[in-house]
Amino acid sequence: MGQRVVEVAPERYDRWRARFDANNVDGPQRVAGVERFDHDPLALVLVRRGGYAVGLWHGGSLTAHKTGTRYVQSRTAAGGWSQQRFARRRGNQADELVGAVADHAARLLRGGGAAGLVLGGDRALGEAVLDDDRLAELRDLPRRGLHDLPDPRLSVLERAAERGRAVRVTVEE
Repeated sequence: MGQRVVEVAPERYDRWRARFDANNVDGPQRVAGVERFDHDPLALVLVRRGGYAVGLWHGGSLTAHKTGTRYVQSRTAAGGWSQQRFARRRGNQADELVGAVADHAARLLRGGGAAGLVLGGDRALGEAVLDDDRLAELRDLPRRGLHDLPDPRLSVLERAAERGRAVRVTVEE
């Protein structure tokens, strides 16, 4: 038997579930689990090498947001001293990206009353952003990870807010 996860908007879930149950009285599918993430306001921090998006979702829309790009060099095939020099440069650029995202997150999200956190993109970079002391209030919030997102832009931030709020239904086939 296979399993799949379906993301359903919370306002649609009751109708979706009624339709699902009516269509699967005798199988072949059944709901194996339901995971809700009913938090409002919702803080969003998306970061990938080269881009970031920070926002606060409240009452069905983004009330504050900032997106941007930052160049972080990719890996190189060079060897020896060049390889080490490029690795240092990459590390410095990643540190600058994390610092910039933390600055924007502190400005937009601190004191915003966030009840939940959606952390998306690169896991390590996202955790590095949250290590900033100014963001301590976000660290212990209920968290949903969305690490399969493309480069953060405003449309990706809006989609992340929708997916972050979604009810995740595990369906067995």
